[in-house]
Amino acid sequence: MVLGLILTNIEMSNDYSIFRRFSNIEQALELKDILNTNEIDSIIDDNSPPVDVTFGVGSSLQDTIEVRIKQTDFEKAELILEKEAEEQLNNIDPDYYLFDFTNEELYDLLLKADEWNKFDYSLAQKILKERGKSVDKDLLDSLKKQRLDDLSQPEGNQKPWIAVGYIFALLGGFLGLIIGYFLWTSKKTLPNGQKVYSYSANDRKQGKYIFIFSIIIFPITLLMRIVI
Repeated sequence: MVLGLILTNIEMSNDYSIFRRFSNIEQALELKDILNTNEIDSIIDDNSPPVDVTFGVGSSLQDTIEVRIKQTDFEKAELILEKEAEEQLNNIDPDYYLFDFTNEELYDLLLKADEWNKFDYSLAQKILKERGKSVDKDLLDSLKKQRLDDLSQPEGNQKPWIAVGYIFALLGGFLGLIIGYFLWTSKKTLPNGQKVYSYSANDRKQGKYIFIFSIIIFPITLLMRIVI
């Protein structure tokens, strides 16, 4: 039955992509309310895994509350949040921490806009302009493209997890199935809603082999334990 569920998950598709991640439900509900007000359908999902199955070095499990929307709504949702942020700029506290950022730090914020809220993103542009620095649509579009290119790159070498996966597969352990499945099928969502594979083609191929090998070995091992 468990094997059937895993095989079924491979075929499942999700029309909703991760739009924002939060560390608490209140922030997620606030965003959901804004989206609903603007007729954008959204769902909230607590994606806290029982174990860290991302395999990536430095992956964070802090922001596990996800707000998901349809990929076709991403651009509209971003424009709505940008508009709200711009309306708040007139009431900004002069002691707000971004005013202490260097120009380089502000440009880095613009590059990694997906890691910041829309208010900080808009304020960073305003501060740079007030300092006489160039910030125009072409620059912002270029930074967005660069960020997408950076984030779309596969995660680092997964050889240790591949080796562990094969070991558990040989031992008939269920963990081999899990490791192989995630190496083979795991995807990440880019800031524009596009989903790309998390790992390289070679690592995914090895994950597929581990998964198939585990499917063959696991029931045989289970049957032997029952008989013996």
